Amino acid sequence: MARRRSKNRLLIYSHDSFGLGHLKRCRTIAHSLVDHRSDVSVLILSGSPIIGSFDFHSRVDFVRFPGVTKLRNGSYTPLGLDIGVEDALAIRESIVCHTADAFAPDIFLVDKEPMGLRGEVKDTLVMLKERGTRLVLGLRDVMDEPNALAEEWDRKNAVSALDELYDDIWIYGLESICKPLDGIDLPASVYDKLSYTGYLRRSTTGVRNPASNGNNTLNDPYILVTPGGGGDGAGLVDWVLRAYEHDPDIPYSAYVVLGPFMHLELQNEFKRRVKKLPQVKATTFDSDLENLISNAIGVIGMGGYNIFCEILSFDKPGLIVPRTVPRLEQYIRASKAEELGLVTMLVDDGERNPKNMADAIRELPQKHRPSDVLIPGLLDGLSATNAAMNQWLSSPRRSPLTLVQQEV
Repeated sequence: MARRRSKNRLLIYSHDSFGLGHLKRCRTIAHSLVDHRSDVSVLILSGSPIIGSFDFHSRVDFVRFPGVTKLRNGSYTPLGLDIGVEDALAIRESIVCHTADAFAPDIFLVDKEPMGLRGEVKDTLVMLKERGTRLVLGLRDVMDEPNALAEEWDRKNAVSALDELYDDIWIYGLESICKPLDGIDLPASVYDKLSYTGYLRRSTTGVRNPASNGNNTLNDPYILVTPGGGGDGAGLVDWVLRAYEHDPDIPYSAYVVLGPFMHLELQNEFKRRVKKLPQVKATTFDSDLENLISNAIGVIGMGGYNIFCEILSFDKPGLIVPRTVPRLEQYIRASKAEELGLVTMLVDDGERNPKNMADAIRELPQKHRPSDVLIPGLLDGLSATNAAMNQWLSSPRRSPLTLVQQEV
């Protein structure tokens, strides 16, 4: 079928409303593609309440649907609206479907959740498949412990979506490092769709002076401390502050980015402690974290996908303090990365001995950098995704008639 327009379109869906990982991954892919091709526009669908705090390249824009957040009991509640969760999910589903209908993408990239949150993209996937849109699922290198993921995907009927709806499944990592779908009973047809891209390289985007942030002047050299979105990062920040309170002679400054999703009371408590520590500065959020990382002498983080990619991309000695609940994702990634010599891991045992952290901070700048380990294709993720999209966008778009014939 001949194309109806000269410009190509990529639609990206990111379900998460809490945290930064999914949004930053989707934004990275979008920016790389428009930098690579001048004939592509990208629209990101997201529930993130802070998506507007980030800069976007020309030909990249976003639609924000109402956010929801997961409660401790596993249920969901609207993030901002005073309405029932079913109403919020119905609004989200409608926005996703109507946006996809109007935008008419050539490629639809879904991040992590095969059917979307509570199945909210299923109808959109079916509609776009009937129109010949290429449907792609993007998965991070580690999802969870295999038994937990198998149970989750069985509950969500995810495997049938992979088999019947998706054309391709990208894993943003290397098979030699992590196999996120090991232990999942998948048909051969699904394995045929799998491809490992390599990790997604990050780059600096801002031009502001990295030595200052508002009223906080950073002492050089500094170690960057980031718990990502911060919603579950209080333990990491507490442990680092304990280290500086215990050992005021640590020879490096620390700059702590608390994260926009950290509870306000915790933010205020940590900032009060920071005021008493001349070597430590803190801020709540920085949309240009890449710039801060590129100028740091070391990075301390929790081991989410994005901070791991940033440590690799900027070739910084990394100390990872992974969470172990509600998922083992960070622990699995950090354990494998430490085994390969890419980072150092320090496990939070609940006691958070300040001397252990102080010693780790003192040693961090002298630790090996990721580039000391030669792993072919480690950061080729964006090159691989761009190459795949080049191939798809240069091929004739499949017609609905062809798809119907194939399904029969």
